[in-house]
Amino acid sequence: MGKREDHISWDEYFMGVALLSSMRSKDPNTQVGACIVNRDRRIVGVGYNGFPTGCSDDELPWDREGNWLETKYPYVCHAELNAILNSIGGTLKDCTLYVALFPCNECAKAIIQAGIRRVVYLSDKYADSDSTRASRNMLTQAGVELVRFTPDRDELVIRFR
Repeated sequence: MGKREDHISWDEYFMGVALLSSMRSKDPNTQVGACIVNRDRRIVGVGYNGFPTGCSDDELPWDREGNWLETKYPYVCHAELNAILNSIGGTLKDCTLYVALFPCNECAKAIIQAGIRRVVYLSDKYADSDSTRASRNMLTQAGVELVRFTPDRDELVIRFR
């Protein structure tokens, strides 16, 4: 009997972890997850978009429009930043970040400063926004490899029973 041939690839596995992490987000509109992997293919950090620890998911706003202080934007930590901050310690130098949505300019700064050298992203739906343009510019200038993930399958199914 030969080995099983229908196993998922490393990229599918780590993007799957990022997508599974996104399911922890309480944001009613956008759920993003991130997974940081070192050169040995070990997960060293995961995160999802949400409010900082100690800030109430029930008291802070989830709105996308209105007075800035009455929207989620000044309060939410993005998945990439949470993955960096939640990393297990040590260096993130030369790591790969898997993320569901192309990073914004603020996350790009953190990615570059952390020493992450490769970003694998699933969606680039805000490619024309100033934030994404600035992000792409900084990441490119810093020599971070940008890879659009194109899966070979439409879904991964996880069953508990």
